[in-house]
This record gives sequence, C-alpha cells and structure tokens, in this order.
Amino acid sequence: MKLPVALTVAGSDSGGGAGIQADLKTFAMLGVHGTSAITAITAQNTTGVTEILELPVSLIREQIKVVAEDFGVDAAKTGILSSPEIIEAVAAALAQHRIDKLVVDPVMVAKGGAKLLRDDAVSALREHLIPLAIMITPNLPEAEVLLQRKIVTLDERRAAARDLVGLGARIAVVKGGHAEGAAIDVFFDGSQMIELEAERIATTNTHGSGCVFSAAITAGLARGLAPLEAVREAKAFITQAIANSLEIGHGHGPVNPVFGLSIGG
Repeated sequence: MKLPVALTVAGSDSGGGAGIQADLKTFAMLGVHGTSAITAITAQNTTGVTEILELPVSLIREQIKVVAEDFGVDAAKTGILSSPEIIEAVAAALAQHRIDKLVVDPVMVAKGGAKLLRDDAVSALREHLIPLAIMITPNLPEAEVLLQRKIVTLDERRAAARDLVGLGARIAVVKGGHAEGAAIDVFFDGSQMIELEAERIATTNTHGSGCVFSAAITAGLARGLAPLEAVREAKAFITQAIANSLEIGHGHGPVNPVFGLSIGG
C-alpha cells in the first residue's frame, strides 16, 4: 500500500492530547502516513504544562532532512516552535527540501495557560515562516499577537484574514472558537473570503483542537485536495472530534481524533 506522506514539526505532549501525538492520530485517520520532527518535549497533562525542553536545532533539522530525503513530504505542518533559532532553522530546512504545502499553526499558549512561544520569537515567525506557508491557522488570541491588535467582531476577523495574507501566507484561516455564538472560521485566499460555520459544542474538553484542525488540513493537502476542500473536510473532522471529546483527566480533556474507531470489538 502506498500512502501520501505528511510531516508534523511540533512538540511532544506527554498527555497525548495535542502536539505530535494528536497530529499523528489525525494523519492516520485521514489516510496519510504520518512522520514527525520533534521540536520540544513537554511534561503536560490536562491541567497544564510543567516543563518544556527545546531540542537542539541540529537535531530538528536532521529529523526534517532524513524524512524528506527518504519518504518525500506531500504536505507539512508546524506546531510548537518556541524560539527564534528553532523557527529560522525549521524555515530553512523546509525551504531547502522544497516542502511547499506548509500549514502553519502558530501555537503560542497551551489550554492551561502556559506560554509556548517566546516573546522574541513572534517577529521570527512573521519574517521567516509565514511567508513559506500555503496556509496559516491562528485562533483569535494568536491572530491578535501576530497583528498587534484586538480582534473581536466578525468584520475584524475578516480584516485579520486579509492582513495575515498580507504577511506572506497564501491563505489565512482565522478560527472563531474563542468568539461568541456559532463557531465561524474565516477563510481568505487573496481573492475569495468564505465563512465556514459549525455548531458550537458546549464542552471544556478542547485540548488539542488547534493541532487536530491544522493536521486535518495538512492530511487533505497531502492527499491532493484543493485548499478550500481541505479546510472544509478539516472543519467537519474537528467538529466531530470535539463532539466526541474525551472525559479524562482533571482539566481540559482532549478532543478525540480517533472518534471513528470502534472500541471493544
């Protein structure tokens, strides 16, 4: 069997709900072979992150290199890239290996509140990584940091999507999970502005939702879907993953990207 190959360049979540663990589950569910380049190891559970260890830049680069040279990469995504040095190295490696279907999930803060992106790394994200992206998928707080302004209304989300494309990404998807009312994501590809709406599900178990959404988009792109098709598929997928989220742990439980698997025979 030959499968498309997707790469996640992200951190490890010891609780299994976000990061590379969530990405690899999502890739498998959506029919692509998942590979990974781990950027950081975190000690975390549903209540928060207690420790983060950044991996050496040389090791991060080498992980990307060996995967790209042996498997080839049909699409890739980024997650935790906590320092300017890591961002610059990842951007250089992705460019060197001509990985052009890149989804940037600008992870900044964990569900429990821990900061996952250093303040001095934001400008490196803007300068080095976003211009390589076929798509960037920030939530509202992340978009506010990138654009240095408050984003509250739907009109402000539309303007944010335009300005994120102005930073160099081909497509921006500004997620509406932190807004009030229906969960409306704004898609902008430089010409068409499309609003993707789904029912808001009443749950606090949303750990890993951003990772799963961006991984689902990446899987769709790896399989050859057009960007808008990939986003629509990912929107439906994350809605189901949230609707079937897991009631485990004592904090924000994880979404469930393997909701389609039968359990117990």
